[in-house]
Amino acid sequence: MNLLNWAPAVVGLVFLEFLSSSSSLAQFTPTDNHLIACGSQQNVTFTGQTYIPDSSQSSFSLKSSGNSITATSNSTAPFPIYQSARIFTSTASYKFNIRQQGRHWVRLYFYPIPGRNLTSASISVVTEDFVLLHNFSFATYNGTYFSKEYAVNVTSNSLSVNFIPGNNSLAFINAIEVVSLPDDLIPDQADGFGPYTRISGISGLALETVYRLNMGGPLLTPQNDTLGRTWENDVKYLHVNSSAVNVSVDPSNIKYGQSVTPQIAPNYVYATAQNMGDANVIDVNFNITWVLKVDPGFSYLVRFHFCDIVSKSLNRLVFNVYANAELAIGGLDLSNQAGDLDAPYYRDFVVELPSNSSVLTVSVGPDTNTDFINAILNGLEVMKMSNEARSLTGSLPVDTLLVLPHKKNNKSLVVVGSAAGAAAAAGAVVFIGLCLVCLRARGPKAGRPSVPLHGNSLTVTKTSGTASCVSMGTPSLGRCFTFQEIMDATNNFDEGLLLGVGGFGRVYRGTLEDGCTRVAVKRGNPRSEQGLAEFRTEIEMLSKLRHRHLVSLIGYCDERSEMILVYEYMANGPLRSHLYGSGLPPLLWRQRLEICIGAARGLHYLHTGATRSVIHRDVKTTNILLDEGFTAKVADFGLSKAGPDLDQTHVSTAVKGSFGYLDPEYFRRQQLTEKSDVYSFGVVMVEVLCARPALNPVLPREQVNIAEWAMTWQRKGMLEHVMDKSLVGKVNLASLKKFGETAEKCLAEHGVDRPSMGDVLWNLEYALQLEETTSALMEPEDNSTNHIPLGRFDNSVSMIEGGHSISGTDDDGEDVATSAVFSQLVNPRGR
Repeated sequence: MNLLNWAPAVVGLVFLEFLSSSSSLAQFTPTDNHLIACGSQQNVTFTGQTYIPDSSQSSFSLKSSGNSITATSNSTAPFPIYQSARIFTSTASYKFNIRQQGRHWVRLYFYPIPGRNLTSASISVVTEDFVLLHNFSFATYNGTYFSKEYAVNVTSNSLSVNFIPGNNSLAFINAIEVVSLPDDLIPDQADGFGPYTRISGISGLALETVYRLNMGGPLLTPQNDTLGRTWENDVKYLHVNSSAVNVSVDPSNIKYGQSVTPQIAPNYVYATAQNMGDANVIDVNFNITWVLKVDPGFSYLVRFHFCDIVSKSLNRLVFNVYANAELAIGGLDLSNQAGDLDAPYYRDFVVELPSNSSVLTVSVGPDTNTDFINAILNGLEVMKMSNEARSLTGSLPVDTLLVLPHKKNNKSLVVVGSAAGAAAAAGAVVFIGLCLVCLRARGPKAGRPSVPLHGNSLTVTKTSGTASCVSMGTPSLGRCFTFQEIMDATNNFDEGLLLGVGGFGRVYRGTLEDGCTRVAVKRGNPRSEQGLAEFRTEIEMLSKLRHRHLVSLIGYCDERSEMILVYEYMANGPLRSHLYGSGLPPLLWRQRLEICIGAARGLHYLHTGATRSVIHRDVKTTNILLDEGFTAKVADFGLSKAGPDLDQTHVSTAVKGSFGYLDPEYFRRQQLTEKSDVYSFGVVMVEVLCARPALNPVLPREQVNIAEWAMTWQRKGMLEHVMDKSLVGKVNLASLKKFGETAEKCLAEHGVDRPSMGDVLWNLEYALQLEETTSALMEPEDNSTNHIPLGRFDNSVSMIEGGHSISGTDDDGEDVATSAVFSQLVNPRGR
């Protein structure tokens, strides 16, 4: 978020009238309030605050390993704060005295003063613990000036902000703010997605403000916020402008309580909103959606601000809240939560963006169980969270940026000094260089990886706690890799080898020491109790399961408290990337059927082929991977659960899974069966047919859930109306009909009405035969999911016996015929 994007739109008289009619802001006086005008020779007044020159070093100090000069420009600078700058040829550090430890704003202001060759400057900014900015340059930035706001938790009596020029470049800074924040502004915990999920450990992270929006209201400048924040108007981020209408009340009407104060957000934010009540649309069942561009591969702290300023009585306004197509809050009764009308309320969520997505969507929409159709949002804040390298911009940690020597070409900046000064500087450079060589020769500190994994880790738990390292030193669990072997295989976890980011951690492409065996390396969060449980589960499950349509586990690494799993490499990645969002060529209908058949075989084996059935519990298109020949394999067994005993019908367990794929019966009753996987697979089938996400809140209300939307057309006998456009006219309608009937059965409300995975598999094989038939085959007269017998059920079966894997495979890699040892697989319903 550029803090001064508001500046070109000078605040007008109407806005001033709006503010003057409101009540005064409750003031917050920060204990630490460093406002520095870098390179200036005098005080600078800006937004009602006074910035002192960085030559007045009473509460802070400035040190540089090289030369620095100042530059000024009174004529071209857009604002007084940009009229001066300090320029560095080598690493420089501003060290601020901290009187009160805790969260602080760190605000940075950049403007390339003309005539100083600053447009090409490459700037990195780090504190003692975090990388805030890496290789920023105006050469690749469209704006005239640039500013950033960070929230950093300071745990000592000082804070160093270091500016590092890129190779053969300069660094500069125009102004710095280091200001205390209220202790309770940013909590240590926030809600995750999924029932009962809480994310903790936020206090150990650095945050970067990406968006701060005042829904339905005017732009708010720092003078109108007791914490000096800027709130921009939301209209340009609306997905459909006509879906929302702004509403406002007198800010003095806002009723703050003990849990929400003006420090959370000013009353100007809560006094305005976007709502759907008066929107100029015909269908009232729709969502209001905002589309926000963000950096992929990061987690974001998303804060929703609410205040019921539209209702005339309590308990009328009930609506749903979504983030990135996931239900964040269902059936939010705003006045009940806030305790009154016109009373503020807010909720925090952590949203994780995969590496292939750069869009964050937030939506509000009506709840179907209420008579009053409306939804509202007053404000929104989106803050990027530092990653496992403790960085907000990439994969390089602080130690790497500060230790690397920076060779400078100083021809672009001439600094006049005495010969003695030059000699002293040369001696200092030699001394520092020797120190760096000695430090690097010592190697990394014991117990600390070259690239920190999660020194700032979030913990995803139901209760707080820190997980311990797990030891898995059992030979049958696969190869135990050393951490150095993992580092070598992934080129020190090179971000260029990143395949994706998931709930467990990050997945990298790697190559083993033979130079030809490619693997996928999944690196988890060692401080997460949920991650530890998934790590154990996946190793225990995959070490016992071997099947052509299950991703194979090669080994693991638990050295240095790491949680690393090594799998066979799947060259074509997740199924989802071949359906939408990646620009890859569309799959043929035959390919889609074969992929579904492969995944169904893998799931059927889980349900019936092991000594005790296994329920996957997270079947979705990102967990179905494709090898170089597009053979489908089921992956990610971190949530898997052993099925019920023979004398039981279900497993009672807390609900886990992914919204959009979650079995509604399992969600309601917390009773898990194999039919829960069948429901999720039905969603996958519809997703494969329609080539769109399981949930998409930017669409009209009735189209948000792809399964419900597709089944509406399936019941009309018109499923082709919602299929992927690339398939239109290219699909045997008999095959499509059988596919639709099978998906409909899978998506039955009650598990007892759903087929087994064996039945699903038979019918998918039938749909494929129909597709391959040159002449029309006679369809069954009824609409049931009757199946035809096949001579051979599965060409890739395997069994678990006595805890060891037994697999029938010939020397050419082709699976041998089913023998007596696999007799229980002949019945597609299994055990």
